[in-house]
Parts: sequence; structure tokens; C-alpha cells
Amino acid sequence: METKNVMIVGVGGQGSLLASKLLGKLLLTKGYDIKVSEVHGMSQRGGSVVTYVRFGDKVYSPIIDKGEADFIVSFEMLEAARYTEFLKPNGKIIANTQQINPMPVITGATEYPAELSEKIKSAGADLIAVDALSLAEQAGSSKAVNIVLMGILSKYFDFSEDEWNTAIESSVPPKFLELNKKAFALGRAVK
Repeated sequence: METKNVMIVGVGGQGSLLASKLLGKLLLTKGYDIKVSEVHGMSQRGGSVVTYVRFGDKVYSPIIDKGEADFIVSFEMLEAARYTEFLKPNGKIIANTQQINPMPVITGATEYPAELSEKIKSAGADLIAVDALSLAEQAGSSKAVNIVLMGILSKYFDFSEDEWNTAIESSVPPKFLELNKKAFALGRAVK
């Protein structure tokens, strides 16, 4: 199998590391060679966080270069726009429509960019934009955006919902298990 590349992008505190852990565990159980790399840019201050997940028969490097990502899963629209150039032709961006103001916007130095969905699409990206925050809140916690997005991503993989749920069970504490399974199911049901 040729190597597949998934980038998970967001800002600090959004749960991108749990999302990559969940995906990594599932891929390992399916026998893939997998490499995961995390880049934290001032993540504790709301800065950008990028996780690369590469899998296939044999993977030699954990890094995804521009034009190589099969999927970009973005927890926030500006982060989706920031990494669009990493998407390969015919790749998909799965993005939460939520907007989280970066520091320059908070301080008034600049404005949050308008019409990001249109800009991403005009760059040639296949964008699936979803209000994952509302779905996470419906599941029981705004912190479950990451699992909602994994539910959406799961539709593009040949793994059963039971296999994904087993990975969730091994990735989250028992007291949050049902909430996360519900968040995953809500994401998987997105049309």
C-alpha cells in the first residue's frame, strides 16, 4: 500500500494530540507501519499545533511536505487555510467552522480573515466544513470537537465503526467514554 498522509491541525488545547493518538492506535491494530510527529508552536498560548500521521506498508519519515497530505483535519478555519498548500490534488480538508482568534486579532493588530471557506475552495481544495463544536456540545462537551472530526474522517477509511470505537476505548478515560463514542457517531453521521 502506498503511504497515506493525514495532517491534524489546530491550536493548543483543542485535543489534536488525542486525535492523532486515536488514529495511530487504530492503524497499528490494522498492521500498518506508522509514523507520528507533533509540532507545537506556542501551543500552551493558543498557538498552532500540527500532527503528522503517515501510514502504509513501510514509512520512512514522519514529516509531510507541501502537496503530500491526503487529508487535513482542522479544528479551526484559519488553521485549515494556513495548511491548504500541504494538501495533495484530490485530497480533502475536514474543517471545524469554529473561529478562534489568534493573538494579533485579540490585540486589535489585525482582523480575522473573512470568507475563509471560499478562499480554501478557490485554492482547489475539497473542503468539508462542519460546525463540529455544535455536534460536540450535542454529545455532551465542547471538548469533543476532536472526536467529532475523527468521526467525519472515519468515513474515508475502510475500518468499521466497531474498530474505531475500540480505538476510542483504548484512548480516553472510562468516565468520558460514552461522551466520546456519541461525539464520534455524530461526526460519522455527517452527510
